Amino acid sequence: MNFNPQKKTSNLILLLSSFVIVSLILWNTNSFFKKFKEEERLKMEIWATAQSEFQQSSEDADLGNLHLKVFQNNTSTPMILVNKDGSIKTNNMSAEKITDTLFIQRRIKKFRSENTPISIDQQGEHLATLYYGNSEVLNKLKYYPVALLLIIFLFAAVIFFFFKTNKASEQNKLWAGMAKETAHQIGTPLSSLLGWNELLKTEDINPEITKEIQKDISRLETITERFSKIGSLPKLDALDIVEQTKEAYEYLKLRSSDLIHFSFSSQIEQASVLLNPSLYHWTIENLVKNGIDAMKGKGNIGVKIFSDGKHVHIQVSDTGHGIAKSDFQTIFNPGVTSKKRGWGLGLSLVKRIVEEYHKGKIKVLTSNKEGTIMQITLRVMEAQAA
Repeated sequence: MNFNPQKKTSNLILLLSSFVIVSLILWNTNSFFKKFKEEERLKMEIWATAQSEFQQSSEDADLGNLHLKVFQNNTSTPMILVNKDGSIKTNNMSAEKITDTLFIQRRIKKFRSENTPISIDQQGEHLATLYYGNSEVLNKLKYYPVALLLIIFLFAAVIFFFFKTNKASEQNKLWAGMAKETAHQIGTPLSSLLGWNELLKTEDINPEITKEIQKDISRLETITERFSKIGSLPKLDALDIVEQTKEAYEYLKLRSSDLIHFSFSSQIEQASVLLNPSLYHWTIENLVKNGIDAMKGKGNIGVKIFSDGKHVHIQVSDTGHGIAKSDFQTIFNPGVTSKKRGWGLGLSLVKRIVEEYHKGKIKVLTSNKEGTIMQITLRVMEAQAA
């Protein structure tokens, strides 16, 4: 595993910087909220003082006008004035609700929880109690940090998604480039082998030898074709999925150890599916070989095919050690492998072949200590036409 201390330090600095910036924004917002709340409190205290003085200065017209101006300037803070005789006056509240006693009582309780009531006194005598709530601006400001955090989270999510997609795209180009380069490198000695084999056929040797060499050459040609198609859209033909699966299965069966017991069953005789036979055979071979590796070369491998009318399902089962449920999705990621010398590309390529090229689905159906069942789902031609 590669370890880059400089990159790790940079990531840590970036993380700490982001945390500090967010903390400063929240602290500043909270300070502003408190200051605004204190100013509203001061405004209400002035209003309460004006109310008290207004009642004893009705003869002074200029002072009365000043008090009225104070009252009129308060157009945002909702408040309830409860006089000592029990009468109630409201300001900046819904006109439809002020006659509802239950509503007023609930509002008084709410206002008391938001702000400490102000007692209006005159010469030591209690005249009224002022209950007031947060203004609309203050309420909006209260939720500003939440909105800010949400915006930061969404922005971070967009950046993360962008870099993740970009990284996945780069990885796909890398795998495709490696596959095409492998096909190119194999092509040169393969052409030479074809020539040498034709020359051997003219010599006085056992024909079975050249026949077996030709089989291996054909196999290398198939592998070269597969790798050359990675990274480009392959041609799909309408083929019988049962026949194609059986061909790939039989090929592996003939070339595997006698310690492996193979079984094949199909609930349908045939089903037409758009397939690239070379890549589909590669998929089946990968799943079967993974099963054999999981069983350490000894156990049962089964292939089962059935259809629900619209889709055909191909299940490959083994009696290996199983896969942890937490790994059901990650095993399809590039580089994930349980093998000491594995590259973790097999199932990643299988997923790409099934889902990107054939528009199907592949998943771990079940897995436990008794074994694993992998399932491929493809749409049948009749369903596609419908």
